Amino acid sequence: MAPPLEYENAVGERYAKAAEEREISLCCPVVYRQELLDVIPQEIIDRDYGCGDPSPYVKAGDTVLDLGSGGGKLCYIASQLVGEQGSVIGVDCNPTMLQLARKYQTAVAAKIGYSNISFRAGMIQDLKLDLELFASQRDHDPESGLAGVVEDRNLGQRLSREQTLIESSSVDCVVSNCVLNLVQPEDRKQLFKEVFRVLKVGGRAAISDIVADEDIPQSMQNDPTLWSGCISGAWREDEFLAEFERAGFEGMHLAKRESEPWQTVEGIEFRSVTVVAYKPDDCPCLERNQAVIYRGPFNQVLDDDGHTYYRGQRMAVCDRTFRMLQTGSLSDSFFFVEPYQEIPLHEAKLSDCEERIRPARETKGELYQLNQAPEDDCCGGTTCC
Repeated sequence: MAPPLEYENAVGERYAKAAEEREISLCCPVVYRQELLDVIPQEIIDRDYGCGDPSPYVKAGDTVLDLGSGGGKLCYIASQLVGEQGSVIGVDCNPTMLQLARKYQTAVAAKIGYSNISFRAGMIQDLKLDLELFASQRDHDPESGLAGVVEDRNLGQRLSREQTLIESSSVDCVVSNCVLNLVQPEDRKQLFKEVFRVLKVGGRAAISDIVADEDIPQSMQNDPTLWSGCISGAWREDEFLAEFERAGFEGMHLAKRESEPWQTVEGIEFRSVTVVAYKPDDCPCLERNQAVIYRGPFNQVLDDDGHTYYRGQRMAVCDRTFRMLQTGSLSDSFFFVEPYQEIPLHEAKLSDCEERIRPARETKGELYQLNQAPEDDCCGGTTCC
C-alpha cells in the first residue's frame, strides 16, 4: 500500500489544482434545488466535486458541520436551510479550497440577509486541532530537529485540549460529500470516532460517498491517482455501513443508492450512496410504561440494540428506546403509545429491557374505569355508522 504521505500529497495537490481549474473526472452528476444555488457564485459551483446531496437531512435551526467542505457549496446550501437561527461550520485542510470558500462569504451573506458560516482549517479525522492556530503559534527553528518535533507535538496536544476546533456534543448534523474515502485507512477508525464525538445526543450524520460492490485489490489501493480520484479508497458497500455501527451509531440506513455505477474499474462498480445515522442517547434505560406498535409490512424487525418488534403488537420499551425510535429512520414505521398517567423521570425505575408485550392495562392504569359513549354527531350527521 502507498505510504500515508503519498496519499495525502496526491489528494492535496489534486484538489488544490481542482480549486483553480475544474476537473470533470472528480464529479458525479447531482441535482440540487435550484433556488438554493441561485445565491452561490458560479466559481464555487464549478469547483464542487461531490457525489450526492446530504442537504435534505439538514433542519432549520441546526448547527451543521461539513467535513471536507472544499469550495463551500454544501455549506452555502446548508446556510439557507438552517436559517438565521442556525449555524454552519466547514472544515477543510486544503488552503486553496479554504481560500475559495471564504472569498464569497460577505457577498452571499448580503444576498440571504444574514451570516452564519465559518470555515475552519483542520483534518476531518482530527476535529480537535485547529491547523491555522497551530501554524500561527509554531515559533521554533525549522532546523531544530528532534526538539522541534517534540515541541510541535506538545503544542498540538495543548491546542486540541484548550482551544478545540469542534467541541464535543456541539453539532446537530454532520454532513459530508464524497470526502471520507480520501482518508487513509489507518485514520478511519479515528474519523468515525470524531464524527460521533462532536454530535449531540440524537444528532445525525448524513454522509454521501462513493462505495464499491467488491473488495478493491491491493494494486488499485497502491495507486495515488486512483486514491485521489475517489476510487481506490472507497469502502465496500456493506463495510461502509458497518463503520457507523462500530463507532456506536444507531438507526443507520441507506437513504439513497444510485442504481447505475459512477465508474467501473477492473470490473468493480463504484457508485454514490447517502447514509444517515444517529447518535443514541447514553442515559440509563428507565421504565415509564411506554409502548410501540410496529406497523409492518414485515412480520418483525430488529433494531441495533437487539430489540425485536412484532407487527401489530404493543411492545414494551424503555424511555430511551421510545425517544430514539421517534428520531430515527424507523419513526414512520411505528405507532407510539404513551401511558395515560405519565411517570416523571425522577420517579421512574430502571428497566430491564426484557422483550415482552405491554398489556393495555399497564398503559391505561389498573384502576382505569372510564365509561364513554360516542358523541351524538360522531358521524357528521350521516347514517354511515
